[in-house]
Amino acid sequence: MTIAPTECLLKLYEKRNQIEDYQSGVPRWCTGCGDNAILAAVQRICRDENLRPERTVFVSGIGCSSRFPHYMNTYGFHGIHGRALPVAEGIKMARPDLTVFVNTGDGDCCSIGAAHWIHAVRYNMNMTVMLHDNQIYGLTKKQASPTSPIGTKSNTTPRGSYLEAMHPLSVTLGIENVSFVAQVVDWIPEVLYQVLNAAYHHKGFSFVRIIQRCPEWLPKMFEPYVNDPSRVQLLHHENGLKLSAGVSKVYRNQLEHDPSNMNRAREIISSSDPIPVGILFQDKTVPCYEDIRNAGHPRTTEYVRAGLEAEFDKFSV
Repeated sequence: MTIAPTECLLKLYEKRNQIEDYQSGVPRWCTGCGDNAILAAVQRICRDENLRPERTVFVSGIGCSSRFPHYMNTYGFHGIHGRALPVAEGIKMARPDLTVFVNTGDGDCCSIGAAHWIHAVRYNMNMTVMLHDNQIYGLTKKQASPTSPIGTKSNTTPRGSYLEAMHPLSVTLGIENVSFVAQVVDWIPEVLYQVLNAAYHHKGFSFVRIIQRCPEWLPKMFEPYVNDPSRVQLLHHENGLKLSAGVSKVYRNQLEHDPSNMNRAREIISSSDPIPVGILFQDKTVPCYEDIRNAGHPRTTEYVRAGLEAEFDKFSV
């Protein structure tokens, strides 16, 4: 097997990156926004896994969460509203060797991007998807999102939202080929890091819903859960999340849950109080679409020309 000269040089010089090597710019999120905690956890993962910035890509759509690529010193693609997942899939098909992360919001993913979300789960391509769910449209100044609880007063629902909120986890667990589903909250950084790290190591489409606080538009939404640890239920298992003594001392409401049990996962997420936190489901046997399609093979000039000529031959003037 031949290796490109640049690849040889990279192999000879394996730099050990620090967190500062992944930081780019000063985040413009509000003070207290959960996006800051997510960014810190992801940068820690990049450092601990020593991900090479030139082989790491962050893709996003539109919204507060989707500013994420601007703050990562890696490759990034800030897409259009709801289209983060098809962009990420295209990157993975062209370059399956790259590490791909996706940052999307509850409006970006669950509203305009809902169809892409459903089919991305079905394709099960190897990427880590973070759903930043603050249950409100933040960047456009407080409109109800698909995950806003019934009764939420916003600029579009001044008398309170009329519909029950969409549950992103129950939807994801109902899609064929689902392979990794988890839920975390932004105010338990150790668990946030652990779950995102497990999602990164899973080979397949890792879907992590992150319940995050919006201090600007819904400042009191999650205060009861932050102030009362018993209203957060930590899921642990030898094949899932392993809790440290420090976390266990504070969060004593715990449940042993085997992530291979999908039916039990569906039962657990049917309750939102307490909030279940941990790895809900994992199936390592589901094949990845890019492997099925043998993605990443180079397309020579002759191959591309032959394809174009074949298409042109279908028409006559």
